[in-house]
Order: sequence, then C-alpha cells, then structure tokens
Amino acid sequence: STDVWRWGFKAGVQRFRCKKCRRTFNAFTGTPVAKLKRRDAWLTYCEAMIQGLSVRKAAQFANIDKSTSFRWRHRLLTAPRNVSDVEMTGIVEADETFFRESFKGSRQMPRKARKRGGKTAKRGPDSKLIPVLVVRDRRGNHFDQVLDAVDKATIGVILPQLLSDESLLCTDGATGYSSIAKDYKIAHESVSFGKYGYVKERVFHVQHVNAYDSRLKLWMARFKGVATKYLPNYLGWRRMLERVGNELSPGRLFKMALG
Repeated sequence: STDVWRWGFKAGVQRFRCKKCRRTFNAFTGTPVAKLKRRDAWLTYCEAMIQGLSVRKAAQFANIDKSTSFRWRHRLLTAPRNVSDVEMTGIVEADETFFRESFKGSRQMPRKARKRGGKTAKRGPDSKLIPVLVVRDRRGNHFDQVLDAVDKATIGVILPQLLSDESLLCTDGATGYSSIAKDYKIAHESVSFGKYGYVKERVFHVQHVNAYDSRLKLWMARFKGVATKYLPNYLGWRRMLERVGNELSPGRLFKMALG
C-alpha cells in the first residue's frame, strides 16, 4: 500500500506506518542493509570495498569489528552478485576458469585440512577445482557463473540463452562447445592453439575472456583464498568493479548494493 504516515524516528531514521496492515518500516526495510547499525561508517566501508581491501583491513579502514566487516561485505554484495549481462552479440568468447575448493571459515570440513600453499594435482571430477564459466563479447558485455560441472549438459543449458541470433561463438579446442553449437545451430569457431597459434584468421580468438580471467585471478589473490560458498559474491563484486570502473564512488556502490 502507498497509504502510509510518518511514525517517528529510530536511530535518526524516519519510520513510517502502513494504514492498512499497521506495520512499521523505514527506507532500508526489505533491502540488504536492513537492521545494520553504524550507518555513519557505511560509505567509508564502501570505499574500502572499492579499494578491494581484505576483511581485516576494511575493518580497520572503517573502524569497525572484523566480524561486522565480514557481515557488511556479504550484505552489500547480495544485489551485485545477481547483476550480469544476459545477451551477447557479435563475436562471443567463452571459456572456463577454475578456483580451488575452499572451506575457509567452516567449523567442519568433509576432508582433511591441506597444508597452506598446496596445489591441486589436475582438473577433473575429483580434482576439487571449482569451475566458472566466463562469457564475453567484443562490446564488453560479460557473464560468469559457478558451474556444477564442466560438461555438455551443464553448459548447454546456460550458453544458448546468452547468445543472440547474430552471435558467433568463439572457443578453444574443447569438444563440448562444438557439440553444443551443433545441437543449437550456433555459428561457432574453434581456435586450436597448436594449429592456429592464439588467433585464427586474425579475428577469432579467446584473448578477451582469458585477459579477464587473469585480472580476476590477480584481484582474488589479495584475499588469500575465498570460501567456495561465497565465490558467487566475489564474482559479482569483480563484475561491478569492471562495469563501472573509475566512476565507482562509495555512494554509487551503496545504491547498487540496495538493488
């Protein structure tokens, strides 16, 4: 209902009351920042996120507790994690990148703890590497998503929905993409590095998506490992930084976090 009246202040914020259901609310009710305290530090914390500070460094920057810093981070990323381009045009590059499975912060783990700095032996169903599908077109439109598996059944559900009728899919030599393109009648160019080098016919390559993967990995390294359950949040965070670039201000980040 829009039939409301003012209902006093709480913590300096105007509250309202609905005349129909009699419930009270304020401007933040129903948003990711509802019931968060220390409003005076919100924009300072947004600046820490723009700088890509770790949980502890962001806590020091905003003068809040580290547990508050962690909670604020993932509240502010609730909306950005779901913002992604959903239609690609022209030449569209697709590839996967991988992150080590992590139970960082969990009290119980389904496996033995590994030594810090250890490496996963190889990719595969038992490698404990988490795949992320990355799709970009030459106009800068971008989509990424954590995958349950790297197979035709999984990628074949996602990829065709992103491509327009005029799109041409460009991938590496992985056979799964060729099969998907054939089934869905998608124009497709496969670049085999051994045969064509990095660029085929001076046009077809996956360098844009590989460059993004490199930027993503370099940026993620500062966090010293990200828990797998929070990986979608960090992907959304990076997409937000890439999309807005130098124009991202604390106020704008806060508005984007409200959804």
